[in-house]
Amino acid sequence: MGESADNSQADQSDHLDIPQNHRDDEWTREIIRRVVAGGTVAVDVGANVGDVTAALVEAAPESQHIAIEPIPELAALVRERFPSVVVHEAALAAEAGPDVEFVHVVSNPSYSGLRERRYDRPNEELQRIRVRTTTLDSIVPEDAHVSFVKIDVEGGELGVLRGASRVLDQRPVVVFEHGLGAADHYGTEPATVFEIFDGKGLKVSGLDRYLDGKPHYSKAEFEDEFYSGRRWNFVAHP
Repeated sequence: MGESADNSQADQSDHLDIPQNHRDDEWTREIIRRVVAGGTVAVDVGANVGDVTAALVEAAPESQHIAIEPIPELAALVRERFPSVVVHEAALAAEAGPDVEFVHVVSNPSYSGLRERRYDRPNEELQRIRVRTTTLDSIVPEDAHVSFVKIDVEGGELGVLRGASRVLDQRPVVVFEHGLGAADHYGTEPATVFEIFDGKGLKVSGLDRYLDGKPHYSKAEFEDEFYSGRRWNFVAHP
């Protein structure tokens, strides 16, 4: 899972907290170990070099998981690393459409996305490429039992969710990044994300809260976590 930058200096320093990112990564792997089982499909949206994909394959090696990554060389890398995984070279959105401009942050690929976002480091090297757009519902076979989805798309998560209504109807566990410095560049507010999950019968928690069995967030609590910058990785769950 990637970092998110904030507009305030205090929150920006929180987002540069490397141990927090390490904890989020480990919590994500633990969630995968708990929910991804044989006979189910898991999806890695924004696969990057395939670290989360690796955890999916380890959890259920006999399943045919799906990875989605728009940057051609990274999609090729994931395809080479995991021959059993179905890799789609595309960006996900609310609707399938023509190729669109994609901002490839060459100096820090994990910050790449459909729009420029706030970057923690000055003078990042940006390259604008054209990528295919599609929806998660278009990619996932209708007969697939989806148990888990990870979404890390640097602010474009609302579009992914709007194009995933059929998949969300299955009520999978969804680990997703949603933070200031990224989502706000798409005009996305946390209340909208919360309402999409709520409409599908999914509750929103912090990764550790979910693992510890603690109560999920109310909409107001989720909004507070987002705007305070305390967290930028969350989990939606039945």
